[in-house]
Amino acid sequence: MVRVTIEEIQRDPLEYLRRVEEGETLVVVRSHEAIAEIRPIPPRQQWRPYGLCAGQFVVPDDFDAPLPEDILNAFEGK
Repeated sequence: MVRVTIEEIQRDPLEYLRRVEEGETLVVVRSHEAIAEIRPIPPRQQWRPYGLCAGQFVVPDDFDAPLPEDILNAFEGK
C-alpha cells in the first residue's frame, strides 16, 4: 500500500487512478492520519448461461417424494 496525500492526488489524479487500475492500493492520509483507502474493484464474475447442461441429466419423477423412514432417521441421528 502506498500512502499519498490529498494534495498529491489533486496534482495528478489520472496517474493515481492508473496505479489503482494496475492493482495498487492507495491509502490517503491527512496530517499523517489515514482517512481513506482507494483500491481496485475485483473483476466481475461471468454469469453462467441458462441451459448450459441441457440434456446431460434427467430429474427423476419421484424427485420430491418423501424419503424412506430409515434415511429420515439417519438425518435425525436416530
